[in-house]
Amino acid sequence: MLKQTFLAAFAALMFSFGPVFAADKINLNTASAEQLQMLDGVGPATASAIIEYRQANEGFDSVQELKSVTGIGDKKLQSLSDDVTVAE
Repeated sequence: MLKQTFLAAFAALMFSFGPVFAADKINLNTASAEQLQMLDGVGPATASAIIEYRQANEGFDSVQELKSVTGIGDKKLQSLSDDVTVAE
């Protein structure tokens, strides 16, 4: 319930500011678990797996490397790829 409320508030904020926020991508190498959970299809377990992988492998070299994270396959990678980056 809290996640749905947060997502609704975030969506309202996105619509009110338009493209200012729409172009921002979440950096896989610096994002917190909370930031990762803002991505469609990423819950607490997947966010934790992304962070664990990042710590164990000294970060991500590419977005495609997400496929190495437990729970992320081709479909999820495809849905996330436009919303994430590894660039600074």
